[in-house]
Amino acid sequence: MGELWFIYMTSSDSLQLFRLFQKIAPAWFFRELRQKHGSSFHDGIYSAAVVVWLMIWQRLQGTRSLSAAVQYLLQGGAKDLVSDCKRWTQDQVSAGTGSYCQARQKLPKLIAGEVMERMVDQLRVEMQEGWEELKRPVFLVDGSSLQLQHAPELVEEFSPGGNQHGENHWPVMRIVVFHDVFSGLALRPNWGAMYGDTAVSEQALAEQALESLPAEAVVLGDGNFGIFAYAYAVQQSRRPMILRLTQARAKKILGSPLAPGTDRRVVWRASRWDRGAHPQLPLEASVEGRLIVCVNPSRPNELLYLFTTLDLPVEEIREIYKLRWNIETDLRSLKRTVGLHQLSSKSVDMVEKELLLAIAAYNLVRAVMCLAARRVNLTPRQLSFSFVQTVVEAALPGLDNAVNDEEYQQRLDRMLRYAAQGKLPNRSRVRSYPREVWGRGGHFPRRKRIVENGGQKK
Repeated sequence: MGELWFIYMTSSDSLQLFRLFQKIAPAWFFRELRQKHGSSFHDGIYSAAVVVWLMIWQRLQGTRSLSAAVQYLLQGGAKDLVSDCKRWTQDQVSAGTGSYCQARQKLPKLIAGEVMERMVDQLRVEMQEGWEELKRPVFLVDGSSLQLQHAPELVEEFSPGGNQHGENHWPVMRIVVFHDVFSGLALRPNWGAMYGDTAVSEQALAEQALESLPAEAVVLGDGNFGIFAYAYAVQQSRRPMILRLTQARAKKILGSPLAPGTDRRVVWRASRWDRGAHPQLPLEASVEGRLIVCVNPSRPNELLYLFTTLDLPVEEIREIYKLRWNIETDLRSLKRTVGLHQLSSKSVDMVEKELLLAIAAYNLVRAVMCLAARRVNLTPRQLSFSFVQTVVEAALPGLDNAVNDEEYQQRLDRMLRYAAQGKLPNRSRVRSYPREVWGRGGHFPRRKRIVENGGQKK
């Protein structure tokens, strides 16, 4: 374990999320950020550190309102971050939300981004688990969309799109996120418009996101990313990959019929369609690797077509690919549990800051899951994210109000003990019903029309 992890496990103030935040992003770090970016952000009640923490705290609470964040601060929350200004010492701090709202708007986006990235770097080192035979991190890429407020600035930046019935109402942002398949940590997201003239594809955003990956990371992608342009970008970044291919693309690469058990060295070259869609590709562009055809472990009647640059046995490759299901629960936790399915801000700058610090809040809960799981010899993936977040939300007031280190440690141990009880069930057999999308439900029967005919009603 690293030095930071040793502090977490032995100090009496180890894991309360506020104190964890202080250790990861201490006061000197914020001073350096201000000097680095030339920020004139003031050091009054709502300093950069206070605003960043309150925005993270909002994501960890059910209400997520500005008023709740201000009351949390006035009742003693985050008191170690507040500077000794005149209004604090004279107890003249307003309970209104105006000052906090303005401070959120003035917070430089660069500071929010660097805080989020520092938290990822610090936590990843301590939470990193690896594939037993691989000894390197595996990151899964996937994309989603976020619904934004209907504000003029957001409509212009993120077009709502439309269909045959006309233009949609809500602007939509497309995001792509890399998740560590073992710890669940999310890296800095990349985003852009989903519709309109400035629309950007998930594959293009995923290429941009490669810059945030550790140099030794393995890139894992589903069929949506199993295209030549993305495989070539990963190869150029000098990272190994496991990408799922469509049947047609796999057959084209192999140049012969596909059969279960196939494991062949291939040279993947750009097709005419690839060059038309990605004219920036060099003429000699190619990707060398293996094409594997195997049975899908979760669907025995289905075949998987995988392209990889790793030299592991086929069974190992298949088991690593199975981990891709984690991204479904990760994105659900991000969008629903942390509340990213719809952002409340009405400016592009605030939306981006909300997104970055929501990812930071999500990663802090992942850190709690990691510590709780290790206490009972489980992996973080065996715990329910929503359950652990509920435990954390309920425990925070008690941790804040502990009168001494002994009481704090008792409450901390109790929080971790309860968090460890959020173990997900082991499904020993296939579901008794298929996973399907529920329909919209039935409708009331239409009222029959009554027609009079010769004095009688029909």
